[in-house]
This record gives sequence, C-alpha cells and structure tokens, in this order.
Amino acid sequence: MKRNIIHIDGSFGEGGGQILRSSLGLSLVTGKPFELYNIRAGRKKPGILRQHLTAVKGAVEISGGTVTGDHIGSDRIVFEPGTVKGGSYHFSVGTAGSTTLVLQALLPALLTASGETTITLEGGTHNPMAPPFHFLQRSFLEIINSMGPKVSASIKRYGFFPAGGGRFEVTVKPVDTLKRLDILEKGEKVACRATALYAKIPEEIAQSEVNLVRRRLSLENEDIAVMEVPSPGPGNVVLVEVESEHVTHVATAFGEKGLSRERVVKKVVKETRKYLEANVPVGEYLADQLLIPFAMAGGGSFRTVEPSLHTKTNIEVIKEFLDIDFHVEQETEKSWRIQAGDR
Repeated sequence: MKRNIIHIDGSFGEGGGQILRSSLGLSLVTGKPFELYNIRAGRKKPGILRQHLTAVKGAVEISGGTVTGDHIGSDRIVFEPGTVKGGSYHFSVGTAGSTTLVLQALLPALLTASGETTITLEGGTHNPMAPPFHFLQRSFLEIINSMGPKVSASIKRYGFFPAGGGRFEVTVKPVDTLKRLDILEKGEKVACRATALYAKIPEEIAQSEVNLVRRRLSLENEDIAVMEVPSPGPGNVVLVEVESEHVTHVATAFGEKGLSRERVVKKVVKETRKYLEANVPVGEYLADQLLIPFAMAGGGSFRTVEPSLHTKTNIEVIKEFLDIDFHVEQETEKSWRIQAGDR
C-alpha cells in the first residue's frame, strides 16, 4: 500500500463487531487504510458475520475502496478507502442481522461527504444487542442534526429476529465540518412515553406490557400506546422514551418466545430508572454512538452513566485514527463526564 497502514487487534477490549464498524467508519473519514485481525475474537462465533460483511461491502461501495478478507468467517481484513461520495445506495443484510449497525459504520463519513446521500437498508430493524431503529431516529439523529448535517430516517417495514425483512431509508445532507457540542444537562423533562410495537402476535400482549410500564413508572393513560406494525415475521418491542429539553433517551426491551411480559417490562423499566436516577443527559448506548462524531468535530463533551467496556474500547479505536485525546472523569456516584479534545 502507498499509505501507512494502521494495525488493530480485534480481540482487545470488548472484542466484538464494534471494533470493525468503528475502524471502517474512521478509515472512511480519515482516508487511512487499516488491517484488522482477530476479528470478533471475543464472541462465541468469531469472525465476520453477514451484517459485518454488509458493512464492509458498503464501505467499499461508497468510497471506491479496496478490501481483502471480505468473506463470512474471515478473522482478518485489510481495507483501503477511496474518496467517499454521496449518491443513492441500497444494502441488504440478507438475514435478520442489524441494519442499524451497518449504518453505524457508513454514516460518519457521509456526514461530511461531497454530496447528498440516500441509503436504503434491508434486514433487521429491531434486534437485541443492537440499537433499534427508534433509538436511531429519536435519540441519536436528533443530536447529529444539532451538529450541522440534516439526517432523516423513515421506516417502511419492520424486521424482527429471526425473520428479518425490515426496510428503512436514510437521507443525509452533509456539511463541511461538524459543529462541536457540549451536552452536560438534560434540561426540563418534556414527556415520558411507553409504546409497545407488535406484529403477528395478539394485541392483548402489547396492551398488557404498556399497562405494566404505566403502573411501574407512574405514567398517565395518555402516555402509553400500542402499535401494530408491518413485518414479515412476528415481533414485539417495548420502548420507553424520556424526552427532555436537550436530549431524548430511548430504552428498549424485546419480547421473546418463553419470556414473560413481566420480565420484558422489568428490563425496560430498570434501564429507564437507571437513566433517571443518574440525572445525566446521555445514556449508556448513546454514549457509544456520540464518540466518533464528537471526535470528528474536534472536541465536545457530555455527561453520562458509568462508561461501558464498549465505550472504552471505542475510544481506543478512535485514537488509532484521529489525533485527539479523551478524558473520562467520574463526577458523582452515578455520573461521569467524557471530554473529547481540550476543555
């Protein structure tokens, strides 16, 4: 290769697919090639799976880059990006694998690309262990739009595990440079809402879930809703949105065969209470997502709950590609401040 290559051990930190996605995204942003080995070494099924392969092929397509090792089960890739260009793209995972995780790898570079972009993604839209579409739309993209770009997302069809088959579209109007943000306070609470989405299961299940959430979080009847959604297969998701002046937190729990409604509700209520009790604007999962755009902006800060291993790993990957420091400081028993760049 003509340029110096960055070598990354995929087994460090949390050892999962986020290291691959972040490396792809940062490579596209910086133009720096990388070699990633021991891919997903920390997982039961190591190596590249379908959703990771879709992200790799997407990175090649939007930049005209080159890659070796791009096949299912591969534990090593070498990627050299080209120049990222806007346009119209379509990527299909082909399974119930997460489409939002594919977007996670591609979106950063498109925020400052040379032209507008429309991406259509097909696969899983609401997956356990991945940010669901509603988190993307109502929490993450609200903050991205505050940094200058205009990004909108609309869902056409829902995709639940194991059937998949979901579909959503994202449009990106880029900017030359992302604006720095400091998200240190939530501001006044605007609303707290609970919604149960369901497909091809009895409505009574969804209704009983939101009724349980209403009682446990002391919500009003007008703060709960059930929604039947189009999907190739059955599915059930309970969402709790805490909308504040400066940020919206989205907590999620998934109904599964053999899992009681009480356990589904217990999970989403526990996550919501943890967020509210910490009295911070940025929750655990949003913290992961904000690191790369904040680093691209050259700095920024936010208050959050205790950083996860995902967050700590992502910070180390970012520092491989960008000359920026991160400062992680515990401020109270339940709150931390993460600072990108200088204060």
